Amino acid sequence: MYWLLILSLKSILSSIIGSSFYSWFQNTALGIWFQKQVNRFMDYFAEKYDLELAKTESKFKKQYPLIAERLEALEDKAHPPIPMECFDGYEELSKRIEALEKKLKK
Repeated sequence: MYWLLILSLKSILSSIIGSSFYSWFQNTALGIWFQKQVNRFMDYFAEKYDLELAKTESKFKKQYPLIAERLEALEDKAHPPIPMECFDGYEELSKRIEALEKKLKK
């Protein structure tokens, strides 16, 4: 029974010491360099394996549920479920885009 108490205390102390160390370390030159390398690796890893940042989005939704609802409502209004051809002025816009593409190809 004492070993459970010892492991719990060890875990708590380790997390406190680790957090304190990182708070100091992140402001040093080596810490800034290290964080950039970690961020680069994580970006590479996410791109290579086509990972979505769903965890970040779900965390945001849990922290700010009202804002998340408002954003979803705005996205629904901004992206109606109809094809582009149904919008007024689609033909004119399509012609302008084709003309710009021809200019870019030249």
